Amino acid sequence: MLRGGRDVVMVSSGLMTMRALQAAERLARRNVDAAVVHAPTIKPFDEQTVPAELGGDRPAVTLENHTVVGGLFETVAAALARAGRGVRAVPIGPPDEFLAAGALPTLHDRYGLATAKIVDRVLAELG
Repeated sequence: MLRGGRDVVMVSSGLMTMRALQAAERLARRNVDAAVVHAPTIKPFDEQTVPAELGGDRPAVTLENHTVVGGLFETVAAALARAGRGVRAVPIGPPDEFLAAGALPTLHDRYGLATAKIVDRVLAELG
């Protein structure tokens, strides 16, 4: 747990942890209290700590810089199901398709991984 928060929990891995922390700062300016949980590995996955940090009525938003299929999102969703937690999990990551090539900032913006896009998505989920 890198940052506590009562409105939403962002679970991230790799370089997306930096983006999650940046997004949490921007969300705070909009009166959204966002927690950030870092998952250092997906396999093996910390089945104890990560699901324990997810609970209540806060949605869990996963942030990963590779396809959401077979990655952090599905791992978190499965761990929540096994733990019997009825938490909504929302993926932020590239779709399961052949992706465009280009500079990282351009690709992160296109696939929703840029900090501003993460903030927009979280705000939309909180509605």
